[in-house]
Amino acid sequence: MLSRLSLRDFRCFQNFEIDFDPDTTCIVGQNTTGKTSLLEAVAVLIRLQSPRASSLQEAIRFGARGLVVDGHVSGYHLQFYYSAARRKLALDGVVQRVPGSYLDILRVVYFGNSDIELVRGNAEARRRFLDFMGSQLFPNYREILRSYQRALRSRNAFLKMVPARPREVVAYTRPLLKFGHQLTALRAFLVERLEPGAISAFSSVSDRGEAIALRYQPGATSDFENELAKSAAEERRLRTTLIGPHRDDLQMLVQGKPAELFASEGQQRTIAIAVKLAQAEILEALMGKPPMLLLDDVFGELDRGGRNRLMANLPKRGQRLVTTTSFEWLSDIQPVRLCRLRANGDGKRVLEAV
Repeated sequence: MLSRLSLRDFRCFQNFEIDFDPDTTCIVGQNTTGKTSLLEAVAVLIRLQSPRASSLQEAIRFGARGLVVDGHVSGYHLQFYYSAARRKLALDGVVQRVPGSYLDILRVVYFGNSDIELVRGNAEARRRFLDFMGSQLFPNYREILRSYQRALRSRNAFLKMVPARPREVVAYTRPLLKFGHQLTALRAFLVERLEPGAISAFSSVSDRGEAIALRYQPGATSDFENELAKSAAEERRLRTTLIGPHRDDLQMLVQGKPAELFASEGQQRTIAIAVKLAQAEILEALMGKPPMLLLDDVFGELDRGGRNRLMANLPKRGQRLVTTTSFEWLSDIQPVRLCRLRANGDGKRVLEAV
């Protein structure tokens, strides 16, 4: 449970503090006041990564050198500083060289309007979703992913050199294969576990009776080494690595057809919600405790029936932080704490009880 959050130089927040209710806190505010950034900051505090961006550099307030997120979570004091030059994290005032104990305290599931991009957006958004989930389930996931990315960057750098540097390319092919196989296996496991929960959640939240399915589409098969060797000539021509988990995708189907092409916007939103509900279910089942739920203005996109069906399928024990632009439907979720977030004329953010 998150009881207090303090921010410095995070997105639009120069200095900001907020206390949370152990059950449900609802923050009401107009667009551009920072509601989404506030939820992102919670995820960064707890998971050291953003569900919205691939790099935390994007979250540093314009003109600042670095950002600080600080909070009290389940009786622990968490502190995280990030800049382009360094990062520092502390647990109860003790600097942590490795993030294992820090990351073991709490998990989060982020629901947002942008989740529709999981269905109709590019593959990078779906890979980021799998990676955010995988890093919460497997202690070694982050290191495997980073090791693969380092090998890929180095290999691509040597492929781009003129004249060619084949020996160096081969040297980085070995770690690319090693960590690529591991990453593929973990992502395949995630999709396999996600699909039953997503199917069930979609059936519960939707009132139209359609069937959905999830399909993992690996950028490399178990014959990764041979596929990579066969693509060598094309790699030299294009000067980039063509085969590997950096080309993975997660396909979502409705009635057996690609959802990005054949599903309506309402169906796409419901599929995205179902996938996130399945993620929450898996985190609670495998970790033994419910994740914190971050719901960024998603209820306003649903009619009253859809809101009630979504509420009925949220994990019963997880702490909830909800943002919205309107008061009109709040009786449906009965928040224990209700606040308004607004921007002053000087751009500072102010939180008021309602």
